Amino acid sequence: MEMQQFYYDNKIVKKFIYATLLWGIVGMSVGLLLALMFLFPNLTDGISWLSFGRLRPLHTNAVIFAFVGNAIYAGVYYSLQRLLKARMASNFLSNFNFWGWQAIIVAAAITLPLGYTSSKEYAELEWPIDIAIALVWVAFGVNMIWTILQRRQRHLYVAVWFYLGTFVTVAVLHIFNSLALPVGMLKSYSVYAGVQDALVQWWYGHNAVAFFLTTPFLGLMYYFVPKAANRPVYSYKLSIVHFWSLIFIYIWAGPHHLLYTALPDWAQNLGVAFSVMLIAPSWGGMINGLLTLRGAWDKVRTDPVLKFMVVAITGYGMATFEGPMLSLKNVNAIAHFSDWIIAHVHVGALAWNGFLAFGMLYWMIPRLFKTTLYSKALANVHFWIGTLGIILYALPMYVAGFVQASMWKQFNPDGSLAYGNFLETVNEIIPMYWMRAIGGSMYIVGAIVMLYNVVRTVKAGSAVTDELAEAAALPKVPKYRTKGEAYHTWLERKPVKLTIYATVAILIGGAVQIIPTLLVKSNIPTISSVKPYTPLELEGRDLYIREGCVGCHSQMVRPFRSEVERYGEYSKAGEFVYDHPFLWGSKRTGPDLHRVGAKYLDVWHFKHMYEPVSTSEGSIMPSYKWLIRDRLDKSSTQDKMRVMVSLGVPYSEEEIVSAMKSMDLQSSEIAENLMKDDDIKTSMTNNNKDFIPLKDREIVALIAYIQRLGTDIKVKEEQQISKK
Repeated sequence: MEMQQFYYDNKIVKKFIYATLLWGIVGMSVGLLLALMFLFPNLTDGISWLSFGRLRPLHTNAVIFAFVGNAIYAGVYYSLQRLLKARMASNFLSNFNFWGWQAIIVAAAITLPLGYTSSKEYAELEWPIDIAIALVWVAFGVNMIWTILQRRQRHLYVAVWFYLGTFVTVAVLHIFNSLALPVGMLKSYSVYAGVQDALVQWWYGHNAVAFFLTTPFLGLMYYFVPKAANRPVYSYKLSIVHFWSLIFIYIWAGPHHLLYTALPDWAQNLGVAFSVMLIAPSWGGMINGLLTLRGAWDKVRTDPVLKFMVVAITGYGMATFEGPMLSLKNVNAIAHFSDWIIAHVHVGALAWNGFLAFGMLYWMIPRLFKTTLYSKALANVHFWIGTLGIILYALPMYVAGFVQASMWKQFNPDGSLAYGNFLETVNEIIPMYWMRAIGGSMYIVGAIVMLYNVVRTVKAGSAVTDELAEAAALPKVPKYRTKGEAYHTWLERKPVKLTIYATVAILIGGAVQIIPTLLVKSNIPTISSVKPYTPLELEGRDLYIREGCVGCHSQMVRPFRSEVERYGEYSKAGEFVYDHPFLWGSKRTGPDLHRVGAKYLDVWHFKHMYEPVSTSEGSIMPSYKWLIRDRLDKSSTQDKMRVMVSLGVPYSEEEIVSAMKSMDLQSSEIAENLMKDDDIKTSMTNNNKDFIPLKDREIVALIAYIQRLGTDIKVKEEQQISKK
């Protein structure tokens, strides 16, 4: 049999490892800064690009796509070549993948703090960057499939199945969720509106977790855990069941993020049913990973790599048990919008993704640099600091979630809310926020210890070079199944067919849920009193999006007695038909805003944005002084309205032409209301050379939008009374 020599490309792996370490510490540090802002709200007072609302999406994007993304690439490029016994097919595509991904991360780090965002969770980047993501991801997939076609190993190992499933699914999710019409280079509007946008977003959002934070890491688990333990994977049959059931079921589960919302009940119930089913394949994968370590438990006690991996797999099991439980309506009614969800997400992120990435890096780096790890003791220190950090982060957030839900839903004997002031809840959980900050700090300290350990290891090692390898050429194999060949064994040598089947499996669930919601009008009943936003309100809504207000405030009153009593009439699907994008939110650090329109005077909103504690004692909301200082940019208002018309919003040509006049009239009315307040009048009349009329400032547009919220339908009379 002819033996062929070739070289594994280790240099691309090294690049992704370095990027993983860099962006990991950066992303986690931004997260710590955000945690500290809950304790010191004005920590970055007056600096718009360092405000909480703008930094939050930077943190999630940096951790998910910069840290975890680079870790995925590092692990895939290392393992894929060895599983296929082939060098990556294209050096150009490998390097395009690396440098393109880093450029995207830098673009995110610049645009998000500047307020350029679509506001869609885990998909906040604007359309030019979305296109770049698609190009780089396709380059990665083409390189992977091209390499598979040049392999010297007949059958594709289970890890490769997960890599292929990840590639096709993330591509589909990203493209469909990112569909938008541009207004300018860094501004666009989602092609979907309201309920439809919410469904597509959480079809993406849930499955971004599933197919970017889970399936590629399962592939990495199937490669690196057996390698580190020097044991074969526990069950080949279980891996088959795990893969196909997971990718088929996962794609249906997105609607469980929208329970008790305006989403049609049939879509909610489908999401619940398939979410509960997810326990089986998820725990099948966890069991397969842990039982691979059978007979190697003595090694686990001494090897920090395996310690990280055991905790990672355990964290995966905990998160994938909790996820289906949270999708049950009675549990979701308690947990949703609370800090319980923050705890749930971070168990998965810190334990499953973080620890598996750390274990994988600790295993790969000495081999790439042809040396031994500088200090196993330091790796063990990292493990224990990190583990304690996860516990101190997650447990307080679970407690905070329970406290929030309990206080939100309690009533007095006379039927009134026991805690009618939302801030009572906030003040009660401040100690838990302190503990979270301490736990997060410990986790980052562990990462810094790792960085030092890695630097010393690299310095003691040799330069990374391409690694010589030898394998027999892949012999010609029969096109069809041979006698006695199992069906899946045959499928494993048919990569194109396997990829097509995986694509079909993930498309079924998405199509069944999304197509009826987009096409069947009865799913979204219209309300005749709901009208498009005025030009000024449209600009105010864009400011709301720019400042990331959706990260702390929901706009979805659920049909619970406690919520209707606190906020007003529950939200209806037809109220959101002109919302591009939807802004329902996923966390209530502050109260829901869907019925806040006309609840307070314009002056109240002005003072609340300038100095929140002046109107809400004990508030942890930061001030937004730049909104009061800066001039509203009206240069693209008419373009925005024309794009909205293309999306089905019924602005007439006359309304578009007279937009400036309409804005002037509405803003003058709000400015006049504001000038009735002596404090505001005094500050505004202290003129200077840069004086901007009050009616032309950003705050006026934001007030116009907020005062519109929830007023298109009749609500309880007391909700419409202005409060001083």
